[in-house]
This record gives sequence, structure tokens and C-alpha cells, in this order.
Amino acid sequence: MIFEGLPTTPWSEELIDKAFSRAARSGRAKSGVEAQQSMLQTAGNILSDNLENVVTEWPDFGVVDPFYRELADAVLRREMGTRIADDGSEQVGIDALRASLSEVTWASRQVEEIQREYNRKLRKTDAETARKHRKQAFARMADVVEEVADDLRRIGEARDALRDLPDIRPDEPTIVVAGYPNVGKSSFVNAVTRADNEIARYPFTTRGIQIGHFERDHIRYQIIDTPGLLDRPEAERNDIESQAVSALAHLADAVLFVVDASESCGYPLEAQLDLRDAVVDRFDAPVLTVCNKSDRSRDVEADAYMSISEGENVDDVLDLAVETVDWEPDLPSR
Repeated sequence: MIFEGLPTTPWSEELIDKAFSRAARSGRAKSGVEAQQSMLQTAGNILSDNLENVVTEWPDFGVVDPFYRELADAVLRREMGTRIADDGSEQVGIDALRASLSEVTWASRQVEEIQREYNRKLRKTDAETARKHRKQAFARMADVVEEVADDLRRIGEARDALRDLPDIRPDEPTIVVAGYPNVGKSSFVNAVTRADNEIARYPFTTRGIQIGHFERDHIRYQIIDTPGLLDRPEAERNDIESQAVSALAHLADAVLFVVDASESCGYPLEAQLDLRDAVVDRFDAPVLTVCNKSDRSRDVEADAYMSISEGENVDDVLDLAVETVDWEPDLPSR
């Protein structure tokens, strides 16, 4: 997963203390102007390199898969709140994160410029004047780092919010399971996947998203049940949840919409079909209507009928999903 390897982001105070304490140690090994030059070089390098590393460790969101880009944007909008730009405009989500990364890049370059400026001043001067110049440089460097303190904090919060997202792979064929609660979605995912299903807690769901895997013809498929997102009408979702659904729309190669014609799930069949139609409108991928609990009622037009509790036609439904996905693996060219 592209965010799991992000390193911890240093706070401004931590970074300044680290740079200046190491600079002091480097200066003790020398004397006179040479000591001041060594301290300036050490502090400048630590500050500029660490600030640059904060930025370069992040992926380029311009080339990130659309699924992860929209997913990250949804999470950051939920977890980080609003950033106020210099012109007074509000920035949220990925836009806010990219603005903070840009500010940290600016800070890294400013520190480098200060270092070069004072290196020139230290070349032809006495020890006492060199010490005054070095202290001036340290003060200016500290001001620059403190100026991006809020941006460093925001980047650190973004890293914490994104690094533990579950490993959903856009390059694998994906089946999304939708439908009202209690129609049998989770039971289906459990029935057709391995025992190591992952229950992943997304910030925008009330319950954990369930991610399972199965293999057909040496191809691994992932199948996702999304409680809290695709089990209620669009009007009941907030903006963050709606954006999360949009992210899933980039991911899905097929959608299994499970209905309960017996209505023992507690929801009228008409409402279930209305939600199915809304899912069809939102997803470009084919949507298959699957009637579960068919041992109780088959009173609905569906692409397939099954009864998970009775073990009837479950594999047939999975076969239909695989056929609908029609996945062609990328083979190496000779």
C-alpha cells in the first residue's frame, strides 16, 4: 500500500533542536572561524535535508491511481479539517496536504539560501564576527522552520490518517458487494473467500469494511463488502461517504447487489431495488442483482438466485461474477 511506508514527520521544535544540538557538537571539535563554519554547515544540512525528505517521501498525487487519490482525499477531508491559504481561501483534503508539502519545500530552499549567504560572510572575517554571523543565520533558519510548523503538523496528521488504510489493490480484479443490511452480503463474502478475510476500519464507515480474496485460474480476486457506504441511499450519506463511494467506483470491475425478496432483512423490496438503481447510476462497472434467501422467496427479477443458509448456488453466483469481470491478466511480451 502506497502510504504505509511514510516516515514519521518531525515537528518544528524537534527539528530545530536536532539541527542545533548536532551543530554544537560539530563546532566543539574545531576552533575560531572554522568552528562557526562547521556549525553553520551542519545545521543547514540537517534542516534542509530533513525538510526535503518530508516532501519526497510522499507519492505524486498526480500519478496515484484514481482509487487511492479519491480515497485519500476522502480520509483527509474527514481527519484534517480546513487549511487557510495565504489569500484567505479554504483548502481541504489532498489540496490542503499538497499546499503544506509545497510550503515545506519552500522552507528547505530558504534554509539552503541562508546557509549559502552566511557561508560567504564567514569566509573573510574574524572569529568573533563569524560567531555573530552564525548566530544570525541560526535565528533566521529557526524562523523559517517555525513558519511551517503548522504545515509539518498537518503533514504528520495526514501520514497518521493514511498509513493504516487497508491494502486494497487497484491492480487486482475487484468485486464490490452492495445491498441493505442483513441481506447476506457479509455471509456471502465469508462463504466464497479464504479464512483470512480482513476487517478494515475506514474513518468514514460506522463498521469495518470486509476485504476477502479468492483465486480462479491462478488469478487472485478481491471482494469487498462496504457496510456504512453502499447499504443506504445516497441522501443519507455525508459528503465524505459519498466521495468514498466514488473511490470505490474507480476500483470495481463488477458489483453484486444482494436483495432479499422475502423482506426478512427488515427493508421493503421496493426500497432495496431503488438502492440498486442508485448503485447502477453511480458505478460504470456492471451491476448484477442477486436474490439471496431464495429458499424463502424468489419474487424478484434477478441475474442469479442463491440461499447462503442452505448452501444453494453460492458458487454459481461467484462464477457469474468472475465471468462478468472477464479479467485478462497482463502477460509479458516476448
